[in-house]
Formats: sequence, structure tokens, C-alpha cells
Amino acid sequence: MAEKVKTETKSVKKSVQNVTKGKMFITATFNNTIATFTDLEGNAICWSSTGRVGFSGSKKSTPYAATQAISKVIEESKMRGARELEVYIKGPGPGRDAALRVLRASGMKISLIADVTPIPHNGARPRKKKHNR
Repeated sequence: MAEKVKTETKSVKKSVQNVTKGKMFITATFNNTIATFTDLEGNAICWSSTGRVGFSGSKKSTPYAATQAISKVIEESKMRGARELEVYIKGPGPGRDAALRVLRASGMKISLIADVTPIPHNGARPRKKKHNR
């Protein structure tokens, strides 16, 4: 009969990263606003969305919900030692302008604000022409 081999599971503790300069990516869609704070290499450190803050349904798409989500990310990033930000905003949603207002009032140094909304160069392929008989 085979003997049972006891395996030990090691718990891996996440190391708290101290980041002085990082990037903030804000995605503002019509239904939601998502904010992610990363280090300069792009490794995500903290994130939040309007749903994570506690809003649901049509309230997720409001500018107030976006301010709550972004202020939570800024608070967490300040706890990790962040002082300077590069901000990349994507999308046409209502949380766009509210996000910028919160970032300006946060007291963090903003070195860059970039709009990275994707724009189609030629769009989708057009429909084929109708044949008139």
C-alpha cells in the first residue's frame, strides 16, 4: 500500500511596495469608471472601480461615483508612498472630468496628463452596395 506524503503549504505574504512615482490609468466608459495605479514598469499596485466602491446599476455611471473610486485609489497609493503621477485617461464617459478634478485636488504632483482614447483610422468595412434590378 502506498504511503501518504504530507505536503506543506507555504503562505506567501505580499510585500508592500514603496513607489514614489507611478502611473494612473483611468478608463471612463458610459457604464463604469475604473482606475488603476501602477509603478513605472506597469505592475499594478492598487485599483478601484465604481462597483468596488459600492455603487450599482445606473449610479455607477455618475461623475460622483467616479470621484469616489479615484479618491480611493489615490488614498491607497499615498499609503504606499506615491508623490508623483503620470495620468492616462481613456474613454468618453462621464467620469472623465470628475477624475481630473479629484486628481488636481489630491495634492499629488501630476507630471503628465495624456488622453489615450483609441480612435479608428478608417473604421469598419462598409456594407456592400445594393443591386437595383
